[in-house]
Amino acid sequence: MRLSTVLSTGLLSAALLGACQQRQPETTAQNDCAPAPPQYTIKHPEWARQASIYEVNIRQYTPEGTFQAFEKHLPRLEKMGVGILWLMPVHPIGQEKRKGSLGSYYSVQDYRAVNPEMGTLDDLRHLVQEAHKRGMHVILDWVANHTSWDSKLAKEHPEWFTRNAQGQPVPPVADWQDVIDLDFGKPELRQYMTESMAYWVREADVDGFRCDVAGLVPTEFWNNTRQELEKIKPVFMLAEWDELHNPPFLKPGEFDPNTRMLEKAFDATYALRLRYLLDSVARGQQPVAAIDTYLKAERAKYPASTHLMYFTSSHDINSWDGTEYERLGNNAVSQAVLTGLLPGIPMVYSGQEAALNKRLKFFDKDPIAWGNYPLQDFYTRLLQLKKRNPALANGDPCGQFTRLSSPASVYAFVRHKGPDAVLVAVNMGNELQEVKIPSEWAGNYHDVFADQAYRTAPDVTLPVAPHGYRVLERGKQ
Repeated sequence: MRLSTVLSTGLLSAALLGACQQRQPETTAQNDCAPAPPQYTIKHPEWARQASIYEVNIRQYTPEGTFQAFEKHLPRLEKMGVGILWLMPVHPIGQEKRKGSLGSYYSVQDYRAVNPEMGTLDDLRHLVQEAHKRGMHVILDWVANHTSWDSKLAKEHPEWFTRNAQGQPVPPVADWQDVIDLDFGKPELRQYMTESMAYWVREADVDGFRCDVAGLVPTEFWNNTRQELEKIKPVFMLAEWDELHNPPFLKPGEFDPNTRMLEKAFDATYALRLRYLLDSVARGQQPVAAIDTYLKAERAKYPASTHLMYFTSSHDINSWDGTEYERLGNNAVSQAVLTGLLPGIPMVYSGQEAALNKRLKFFDKDPIAWGNYPLQDFYTRLLQLKKRNPALANGDPCGQFTRLSSPASVYAFVRHKGPDAVLVAVNMGNELQEVKIPSEWAGNYHDVFADQAYRTAPDVTLPVAPHGYRVLERGKQ
């Protein structure tokens, strides 16, 4: 469902608009390996340490729109470096008040069944097994907050739903007319929902969940459910929420700024505030240096051991806000480098490796045109770098981030840990820029996208093309 809206230009301090031409270097030692505060009890699965997430839109992925058809892409995605496959909801979709010809994935009719349009439970099991064989893990999209009007729960437990003064079930948000709101004040509902999530871990061997509009469900429920799932196997939990971004559909006072989803329940949440900041940067409404202010705000709220998910597109953003080419223009690929290598967990949406420049229909069949995968090599280099280099580990409190002095249109930094380092310079302007490399970062590197050796000398500049990027790797390759 949609959490997003364009943030106001007042998101960050107006003082940033006067950012100087050269940004001074800044090193963050990530608390010198200090442990997270005691309230952060999450134990991230080891397999997520160097992972990137890949969102799978089964309906639009292939002409067939099935698990079996998607499974044929697993060798390609393994080669690309994908670590976690996030499957959009796999459940049957409601008929009553359905939107479009096929309805929304997020109008769930039965929490313990598979959408027959996609295949069978055995097909899903086989897909998960094959992903595991290739070193990938699978999380399911989970819609705990609401169901379709004609859901199994609406028929069997009508008392579990929120009702208006006339006693009628109601949508959780006015625009979501195809779904009705569940009342998590009911202990029986909470138990049923936890048991339903555990069902998929046991029956399909999935490795966790992406939880839709997670902030509309009590955090206590997620905390308790995480504990129950961990009794079965280590899981990865992603919340569709951002505690730094006030969702536009909530009324004043409904948003709790003290929500702490990353303490006990979730490994990661969305970085929506960053996403819309970067959109503003691409439009020239915010300076590149505003990224620094965002990163400081993120670190002020969360310890370095947490994960926020960085991305340039998603199912919601693609369908409702536009493709990355509509929103980011010439900076679409350069911002993919930025979101892939900044200290977050990166996510790629279905079709981005095909340079998808089309808003996919949300409620109807609209297959991705893959062509010859023009950005397959780009994403392979980006995600494989993320996968192999220890300096890019997710949630590593011992990792370091050093901001480099650079022209106003360039965001340049080094992520480093011990002998391993990745130097990144992204130019979001219209002119060639030169980034001065400090003497402490001089030495031998590998230019990741040019695939060749590169040596930096003290105070020699690194050229970065307009709307281009340079990524240099030192250490393990």
